[in-house]
Amino acid sequence: MTSPYEAVVVLSRALDQAGDVLAAVHPDQHSQPTPCQGWDVERLIRHLVATPGKFAAMVRGEQPDWATDPPVAGDPAAAFRTAADDLIHLWHQQGDATDERAADMQTAELAVHTWDLARATGQSAELDESVADRGLALMADGLTPDNRGDAFAEEVEAPDDAPVYHRLAAFSGRRLDDAWLDGTA
Repeated sequence: MTSPYEAVVVLSRALDQAGDVLAAVHPDQHSQPTPCQGWDVERLIRHLVATPGKFAAMVRGEQPDWATDPPVAGDPAAAFRTAADDLIHLWHQQGDATDERAADMQTAELAVHTWDLARATGQSAELDESVADRGLALMADGLTPDNRGDAFAEEVEAPDDAPVYHRLAAFSGRRLDDAWLDGTA
């Protein structure tokens, strides 16, 4: 890794691209399946919209409730962006006390779920590689077969030369089909 400041800069990029992907989802896509086992697009949207607020609670030393995500009323992308702005503001207040690994964990979570949502809704696979790089580095450093829990399935094989988002998704247990790998999906 580099510096705590860089970790927050990349987290900001992760939040921006998640907001962009959320903004491009159409209501008629909400019932479509996602790479997240058992989640449809609506459930993934609810999770993403709630995530920045839960991350902010963690930065403040609180224990967020990850078991449920409230329904989203109105514009999910706008609600997400407001919470994302609050999270980045909170990280900037940390200054020299910024926990680089915690910021990178947040980036990893957002990178995986942004990829999930983009894939589920047929959006462009062109996502910020620096976000996936940091997320994959953190996950590869700490996620083992013994501590994957319910959040991550067993790692899926991906070619070494696959784009970084595909490697991140495969490491997270997401199945990669040929159309997505070759960019035709």
